[in-house]
Amino acid sequence: MNQSSPIVVKYLGMTDYQRAWQGMKDFTEARDSTTADELWITEHAPVFTQGQNGRPEHLLDTGDIPVIQIDRGGQVTYHGPGQLVLYCLLNINRLGLGVRSLVTQIEVSIIEFLAGYGIEAAARKNAPGVYVGAAKIAALGLRVRKGCCYHGLSLNIDMDLAPFSGINPCGLEGQAVTQVADFDIAIDVEQAGRELAELLIGNISPGYKEPGLSLPPI
Repeated sequence: MNQSSPIVVKYLGMTDYQRAWQGMKDFTEARDSTTADELWITEHAPVFTQGQNGRPEHLLDTGDIPVIQIDRGGQVTYHGPGQLVLYCLLNINRLGLGVRSLVTQIEVSIIEFLAGYGIEAAARKNAPGVYVGAAKIAALGLRVRKGCCYHGLSLNIDMDLAPFSGINPCGLEGQAVTQVADFDIAIDVEQAGRELAELLIGNISPGYKEPGLSLPPI
């Protein structure tokens, strides 16, 4: 049965990827059964991240953008300014969620967020993420440790999409990408993150939320 608990939303601004990753690992290692779940809203300087299943052939031409091997599931993706990254530090056992059901709820929340701006999006059965037509607009990947998850999702808001051409996004050869700005919608990363976090909280832990905190970059 779903046992709801408060979920704290934190806006971190622009963060260094390595420091954010280490922060997630430290938070997860230190937490216990009473620790509140957190959602971190951030964006990163240009970086490719290669998941545990990542294959080198999906790195086509990364140029001078760093490639970091990390501990989430999935293949390679790109992060850069103007992309919303929402890290999900959740006790999935306490929430009564399996990994697959959490992935579904993340995808549903992104689809609901986009629908609010008139963008029709959908998930794919065998390719996690969210798509607008044939183009990918959001990616996700998680790591589970001690019944708790970290990492999360990225949603393209208003960014330079060119670096995606240097990889096979999420291991999908020739995968087109898109972003919210391509639909003549102006929204900043913080606003998008807070709206999406609200939807996700409603989908995974109905009725509970603590006020978001505005914090300096970690």
